Amino acid sequence: MPKPAQKKPALKKHYLLYGSERYALAILRPVQEAILARGDEAAWFFDGPGAEDLVEGERLLSVSEVRRWNPVAVLTPGNHLPHFFPGVKVEVFHGFNAGKPRHVYIRGFFDLYCTTGPRDTTQFGALANKLGHFAVTETGWPKLDPFMKEIAGEVPPVRKPPVILYHSTFSPSWSAAETLYEEVKRLSRDGRWRWIVTFHPKMDPETTAKYKALQNEYLTFAENDNILDLFPQVDMMCSDTSSALSEFLLTGKPVVTFKNRAPGPQLIDIDDATQFEPAIERALSRPPELMQAIKAFGDAIHPYRDGHSSERVLQAIDAFIAAGGRNRKSKPLNFWRKLKLRRRIGYWGPA
Repeated sequence: MPKPAQKKPALKKHYLLYGSERYALAILRPVQEAILARGDEAAWFFDGPGAEDLVEGERLLSVSEVRRWNPVAVLTPGNHLPHFFPGVKVEVFHGFNAGKPRHVYIRGFFDLYCTTGPRDTTQFGALANKLGHFAVTETGWPKLDPFMKEIAGEVPPVRKPPVILYHSTFSPSWSAAETLYEEVKRLSRDGRWRWIVTFHPKMDPETTAKYKALQNEYLTFAENDNILDLFPQVDMMCSDTSSALSEFLLTGKPVVTFKNRAPGPQLIDIDDATQFEPAIERALSRPPELMQAIKAFGDAIHPYRDGHSSERVLQAIDAFIAAGGRNRKSKPLNFWRKLKLRRRIGYWGPA
């Protein structure tokens, strides 16, 4: 009797994770984990900082290796990627816009945008219908997957003493770090509250040094690469127009801002340093109308609390490929941007 034919093992799918900045690592590593959990394979390509931070088991490819490896999809948090790489080109975004619908740049590099929540989905979906050369699927943001699993459940009560995170953006026109320095100095010495201070890596070194010099038993300067690690340790945040405040609001905790560029009911926004202390006191009291506004804001930008946005991104790619892997119109030629990207990477071969 002939032996039954043995079933061939399914071929593993290849996914390329592309970055031009170090922040790509924190955003795309949860996707890498989801790919590996499926039994498929992931590899990285960098044309900027980040490759040196890959760890054992993470694979880095050259241009020629990428083309031979033939990924089914290339994913990036940036607004461009090498058009000459094989696979569906997927944008997963590098953050939330600071308080209002983002300024959209459609560069013509992407087949699929994986949006973080209803606000972006509405905006990008309207453009997809109009332009026709890309698709949009709402998935949530992969970077938040580990974080969402960590903060699952109700908002915890305020600690005794409360802990405040102070974070400022680096842009001189947006940063409040110099304006609020004396207030942070004064308030961090009386022991009522504990402080954790962290700045954007591009912050003026002199400003950073001033705040580091404030360290005492009530104030710590943190140099975490991933600010999300600090969020569960604090009860509220003080900031200005940093994009990190949107991520913090997803914890359900209040934020005090100084001259925010797009204030709304989800923030306690001030425009004078003398308002700083009473604003903090109000935030720590957690008034119901503020807490409800924070929840509504979080639901608009990222309603997913299950920590499985990476899996939804992969499902969106599956669905796009299953539907034919094409959009109703071709992407624009985009000659000059493609030429600049080729020059940057040093590749002049076929697309």
